Amino acid sequence: MPEDDIPEDFKYIVRLANTDIDGHRPVKLALTSIKGIGRRTAQGVLARAQVDPNKRIGETTDKEEEALKAAVESIVEDLPVWMLNRQQDYDTGDDLHIVGTEVEMTRKDDINRLKKIRCYRGIRHETGHKVRGQRTKANGRSGLTLGVSRKK
Repeated sequence: MPEDDIPEDFKYIVRLANTDIDGHRPVKLALTSIKGIGRRTAQGVLARAQVDPNKRIGETTDKEEEALKAAVESIVEDLPVWMLNRQQDYDTGDDLHIVGTEVEMTRKDDINRLKKIRCYRGIRHETGHKVRGQRTKANGRSGLTLGVSRKK
């Protein structure tokens, strides 16, 4: 990218939802680098924040960044329930949409809960097998022993 068309107040890295975002990317694609936000969710955030989706995120003003931050925090209000990534949360029963590092922490907590109650899925996670009913005879054959071992 030519250095001539970059404005003086250009931000090369933008911090949003505890994530560093490359300032050269368009806003509609830059938001997808935040965990928990895909393309459709990013469209909803941009509609709420009223930011031009084709503008580079490094060119956004401080006011627009605050609008994006507020829109990311209030995703639950704008999106329909079927688009949320945490429907009927196990602990609270609420419909949530989690973003950032919270996605990884919640996933680990869920897997640990399954292991703790010793359900089938938890045991499969513990032993490193496929969890969702896939076949295991032919696929997913990774580990120490592969193929047929011959007698010598």
